[in-house]
Amino acid sequence: MSTSATGQSPIQANDEFREQLRELPPSAKLVAKVLETEEPLSQGQLAEESLLPDRTVRYALNRLSEADLVDSRYSFQDARKQVYYLEV
Repeated sequence: MSTSATGQSPIQANDEFREQLRELPPSAKLVAKVLETEEPLSQGQLAEESLLPDRTVRYALNRLSEADLVDSRYSFQDARKQVYYLEV
């Protein structure tokens, strides 16, 4: 898990991010927490790590993206897939 100089995780260190995240459903919070510790991940990897169904992960990613808390790019290993990471 990445930490800042104060020993806090990126989510804990950013109050604005935390406030936006607080308004989102539990699935979005879980996906954000997984991305915090293991980013960047594909949707399938997020489903595997979070133990959530693919459909729920897709919904969570859409909600996080709408709130500008997560972004995506094409995977360097497989250009057909997108990987997601936090915008902290």
